[in-house]
Amino acid sequence: MPKKWVIADVHGCFKTLKALMEERLCPASGDTLYFLGDYIDRGPSSKEVIDYVRVLQASDMHVVALMGNHEESMIQSILEARSQKKKWLGLFKKPQPTRAAWFNFGGEHTLQSFGVEDPLLIPNEYFEWLNGLHNYAIEDKYLLSHAGFNFNIENIFEDTDSMRWIRDFTVDMKKTNGKKVIHGHVPVQLDLIKESISKPSFNFIDLDNGCVFKNRPGMGHLIAFELNTSELVIQANIE
Repeated sequence: MPKKWVIADVHGCFKTLKALMEERLCPASGDTLYFLGDYIDRGPSSKEVIDYVRVLQASDMHVVALMGNHEESMIQSILEARSQKKKWLGLFKKPQPTRAAWFNFGGEHTLQSFGVEDPLLIPNEYFEWLNGLHNYAIEDKYLLSHAGFNFNIENIFEDTDSMRWIRDFTVDMKKTNGKKVIHGHVPVQLDLIKESISKPSFNFIDLDNGCVFKNRPGMGHLIAFELNTSELVIQANIE
């Protein structure tokens, strides 16, 4: 049976992702790979992570790439830079609040990986790729998104902001049609990830173990979860 792997929050940890994929998972033709977003920022190699995922998408595997809040911030920073260039014709620079907010959680590292200092200089092919990322995915037993869903509204698929940004929610299994929610976004201890997988009482699985936070106890790993078998593969940060 083809495997279905879910991977969350790479955050520029390209060496770690490559080791997970090529030494641990070794996905084959026909397998499915779900990436839950936050490919960029904080880690050293955001561009390389995006390039690697794009190569996988061009392979004979089924690759579904979701959008995280960090990708949304990058998109908005590029749009902000383009808007200012168009408005002011490059005569002088205006403050860029969106870029400043992006830098607060690691955007500067992403620009460094592209070898540029201004979001305006990011090649358009990357902007188009980011803009084409999905918001959620539906599997037989699971709903997948970057951050979760807004269960305070009737149709949880209408609130795309929550899919990228929400931090606290209580799963309503009626609104998921009995499916568990798999997400990332909020770094949690490895023990909690294992517990959420092993105990049927959990109606969510948070796969973000804070790969970039390798000096924090219980964190610093990139996680892969297989949907058919519930196998958990743990790759330590090797950046």
